[in-house]
Amino acid sequence: MAGVQPIRPLPKKDGCPSDYSSWDGYCLPGRSARGAIERIGAYCPAGFEASGAYCVAYPQGREAIPKVGYSCPPGWDSSGAYCLSP
Repeated sequence: MAGVQPIRPLPKKDGCPSDYSSWDGYCLPGRSARGAIERIGAYCPAGFEASGAYCVAYPQGREAIPKVGYSCPPGWDSSGAYCLSP
């Protein structure tokens, strides 16, 4: 089963994604927040939409992590600058 992007506090970068609030250098998820990841470059991974400096997961989106170098961990799929969970 595919993992979903965790809903957790994020480091604040020029504002917060939709449904997150700013607190002391962090973006804290609200009740209707979806999982998010910091955006790398201009594009978000498949299954995510841009929200300021972040990419917010669609409800059925897979977990994304930043890609290290040119490859992803075994079983993970590449999506631009990110790797998506199996």
